[in-house]
Amino acid sequence: MKRILTAATAAAACWSMAAYADDVDPSTLNFGEYGELEIALTSMAGDPVNGRDIVANKSRGNCIACHAATDLEEFPFHGEIGPMLDGAGERWSQAELRGIVSDAKITFPDSMMPSFYKNAGYIRPGEAYTGKAPQGPLTTLLTAQEIEDVVAYLMTLQES
Repeated sequence: MKRILTAATAAAACWSMAAYADDVDPSTLNFGEYGELEIALTSMAGDPVNGRDIVANKSRGNCIACHAATDLEEFPFHGEIGPMLDGAGERWSQAELRGIVSDAKITFPDSMMPSFYKNAGYIRPGEAYTGKAPQGPLTTLLTAQEIEDVVAYLMTLQES
């Protein structure tokens, strides 16, 4: 049984790496003058339904820890540190949102928002975490696909 489990684990790891093969390497991101990222981070389109889950889920993106959004009112304890997400799809372009979610400090240098798609040079609250990558197999807080999913969701948030 142990061999089967090991083989299954190895197969899953290979499949997982293949799924990320087309992702843009975070260390090669080419931000525009105002922090925008024109090129999608993965070849798959963003899924706004999954993006909504990432924004609301405290063990994934946890965006509502700092941001409020009327669309997510069923989730408690929205934050007030970041701007309201209502109308984000009108205030910013898709490229601007991709840049902000990937590394908000490019657009807003004093932002407390973490860099969700960065694999070096972390600045985090608490000296114990500054300079250290997230733990686990991923080197970014969110995958390229998750970034695209969050951006797709944010694009659905219109003022009207």
